[in-house]
Amino acid sequence: MMKRFSIALIALMVLSAGPAVSAQIEISAPGQQAIPLAMPRFLPLGGPERPEIAAEIDQVLGADLELSGLFSMVNPASFLADARKVGLTSIEVNFGEWRLLGAEALIKGAYSVQGDRMTLEARLFDVVSRRMIAGRRYTGKVTDLRRMVHTFADQILKSLTGKSGPFNTRIAYISNRTGHKELYLMEVDGHNPIRLTNHRTIVLNPDFSPRSKELTFTSYKAGNPDLYRKEIYTGREARLSHRQGLNISGRYRPDGREIALTLSKDGNAELYLIGTDGTEHKRLTETWGIDVDPSWSPKGDEIAFVSDRQGNPHVFILDIISGKSRRLTMGGKYNATPSWSADGERIVFSRLEGGIFDIYTIRPDGSDERRLTFGPGNKEHPRWSPDGRFIVYSSEETGDRAIFVMRADGTGARRISPPGGACSHPAWSGPW
Repeated sequence: MMKRFSIALIALMVLSAGPAVSAQIEISAPGQQAIPLAMPRFLPLGGPERPEIAAEIDQVLGADLELSGLFSMVNPASFLADARKVGLTSIEVNFGEWRLLGAEALIKGAYSVQGDRMTLEARLFDVVSRRMIAGRRYTGKVTDLRRMVHTFADQILKSLTGKSGPFNTRIAYISNRTGHKELYLMEVDGHNPIRLTNHRTIVLNPDFSPRSKELTFTSYKAGNPDLYRKEIYTGREARLSHRQGLNISGRYRPDGREIALTLSKDGNAELYLIGTDGTEHKRLTETWGIDVDPSWSPKGDEIAFVSDRQGNPHVFILDIISGKSRRLTMGGKYNATPSWSADGERIVFSRLEGGIFDIYTIRPDGSDERRLTFGPGNKEHPRWSPDGRFIVYSSEETGDRAIFVMRADGTGARRISPPGGACSHPAWSGPW
């Protein structure tokens, strides 16, 4: 299933005939009481100790779980004798020790390495009910370790909330670290950044296809802002839309069969639908105003977009069938780059107030508007994680422009893009 990374993901067991999660530690979102979680260092399994591997597991898994906001970590300095034992089954774990430390959940694991190959065993236990919640074995190359750990972090969230995490995904973004704005790809925690384009010009507005590992983006490579499509694994690239004028803000329909974008071929910036082969399917808007930044509803029947048709730029919602639009945002002098959450419950966007852009969310009916970011520096280009738990965005709060991730309620913000170059226009992939 994942031959390119040489990983086989093998579910081992769930040692219970009942529900996978006990009521004592069931949780659905940050903001509730956090689960006290103990995570002793992973130990070698039938081979030599590799401290660097154990340290990397600690770092990757700990950072993923901390970002989730669902856990409070038990201090490793308090761990007792069971932390120094592998203990991959319920009968091998001394739950009494962990209960004494206040832990309600426990992660234990082990690894073995042979040459450039490794096996990672990982377990999640419910300390209160003294049973395993989830157990997984991952095999692959040593260089695939981070992917294995991210995948287990996703499994932990699924076991405890019923919905997988977004840690084994990718974030695309734009950086000018080479002196030109090029397209890059990185892990959710910012590791392993890879440059995808070498256009030596301006590249903007990436978007992931929901059906395969490919991206659309706008590039001035041919002297005009044209829409391109790129296959990530093969590197194949094609110019998808090169009408005269703007070909910008391409966004895949949720079924992956069409792309909404802004074209100005007829003189004004309007929204259009094109096929994945670039053929024009439908003109969506026709007003005197500038219509940009489309974002699909999860059902693919509506589009949130930005228009200045009533004066200042505001977010509107377009019904694809009727063609009718309604204004969503009422405040602010400039509202931009809306993005619809996967569950359809909220739309995130940026707003200019007091000379600074900040991130807001709002319900599709215009109610319950919330401001998520504060402080100095512009915060722009927000996009949802595929599970709706997090928002990625660009920010100047640290002085330079960088990519940040925060929880959907605005807490837990952290910088993820590497130093060097201004970074902007992030987009979050689906499961990798």
